[in-house]
Amino acid sequence: MHAEGAIRSPYAEMARFLDATGQEALDQKRREAEVLFRRIGVTFAVYTEGGDPERLIPFDVIPRILARDEWERLSQGLEQRVRALNAFLTDVYGEQAIIKAGRIPPELVLQNEGYLPQMRGFVPPGGVWTVISGIDLVRTEADQFYVLEDNCRTPSGVSYMLENREAMFRLFPEICARHRIAPVSHYPEELLETLKSIAPESCSGTPNVVVLTPGPYNSAYYEHSFLADEMGVELVEGADLFVRDEMVFMRTTAGPKRVDVIYRRIDDDFIDPECFRADSVVGVPGLMAAYRAGNVSLANAPGTGIADDKAVYPYVPEMVRFYLKEEPILSNVPTFMCERPADQDYVLANLDKLVVKLARGSGGYGMLVGPHATQEQRDDFAGRIKARPGDYIAQPTLALSTVPTLGEAGIGPRHVDLRPFVLFGKEVRMVPGGLTRVALREGSLVVNSSQGGGTKDTWVLMEDPPAEGQLALPPPEEPAALQSQGQSQSQSQGKSQSQGQSSRQQQGEG
Repeated sequence: MHAEGAIRSPYAEMARFLDATGQEALDQKRREAEVLFRRIGVTFAVYTEGGDPERLIPFDVIPRILARDEWERLSQGLEQRVRALNAFLTDVYGEQAIIKAGRIPPELVLQNEGYLPQMRGFVPPGGVWTVISGIDLVRTEADQFYVLEDNCRTPSGVSYMLENREAMFRLFPEICARHRIAPVSHYPEELLETLKSIAPESCSGTPNVVVLTPGPYNSAYYEHSFLADEMGVELVEGADLFVRDEMVFMRTTAGPKRVDVIYRRIDDDFIDPECFRADSVVGVPGLMAAYRAGNVSLANAPGTGIADDKAVYPYVPEMVRFYLKEEPILSNVPTFMCERPADQDYVLANLDKLVVKLARGSGGYGMLVGPHATQEQRDDFAGRIKARPGDYIAQPTLALSTVPTLGEAGIGPRHVDLRPFVLFGKEVRMVPGGLTRVALREGSLVVNSSQGGGTKDTWVLMEDPPAEGQLALPPPEEPAALQSQGQSQSQSQGKSQSQGQSSRQQQGEG
């Protein structure tokens, strides 16, 4: 909605539909969606709260809708930002020109735990570090999009984007048919082509791609198995791979099979016990030696965490100017660095107005939403900031726009963010839209699923919906794929879980 409460034009047809449908029918659709997601097995895991760790992410049946021109502007800004982040990674692990030019403090990069000295002087195959990026965006009531954070390590959530679209086609075929919705179902194909495009030069023939998971105890394991199944590639754990003569092989019933590209969903620390944490039982010994030898590609490259560190985030617009010689299309949220004395003084004096975050936190943990916090909570964070100022950043609580969301008491406004997924190989690829996360609690600004948030389908309209009474158009995607989805997913997960139990060491993704 606009700040004054007016309905945005892309929502005009949806508003008429919702008025005609009524609360009771919408509640029934919400229950059907829950049954559908439970049957397919669309879950995430939380291991820190007791009880059954497997949870359904709440799905709101009212989509978030963007106009085509809005998306075109966003996609241009996203491509620009990802190219700049990739250039930054190439530079800080190489010549470090941006540091020498004084555009970013050297200690912020070189002494950051996200910076891996092991990657110095290394150039990934194709020169691409950030093969898959998830860029979190928020929109203000003034209709301006801001980048909230960059996810360049192992961004998750794309499976929910795809399953949300399938669910909407099944639950609401009539309203989907009245909109020309840009498709997203081709994302797995785009992902596979991108992964193949970064295959090492030593690869001969069609690259063999695998998805490397830490196992079924990982919070995003459903997504790992889903993407492997959708791409038609093997889902493997560390024990399924081995390194010989600086080449990576997969154990199969027909004997060893060489692996060329690994889409790894394991944190840097755990991917190779010979290079990083020696106690890792989910990695592949010798993997980094094979990587450095140019015999295997990893997506994303180890060391990309320095690019999405929240303390580095304020410098991304400067990266765009420094590397691309362009002005940033997308703006950052103004950010205060608590390690700077002046910024720290301002933050401590205004904790009731700011959002304070851990510089290296994720999942909505370690965060203070000042306007909604108690004085006791604010005092606690003040002590934390004084003790370890470099661990914290702060941002103003923006006047975020809202979208209509179905609640127990009816349809009401809720805050959302948007995570588009950007693929970077020989070219940049994006499917229109992304994952919309919604703060289901009234007034809440926290959208993370682990903190009570939910998701929505995200529609990018290829054209305005027809006026009332005009001929309805068929949806651009065929929902029939959902009919076999439950069976194929259960087969995929059954196959994956038979590969053996894995450590719980790595439980979270961005």
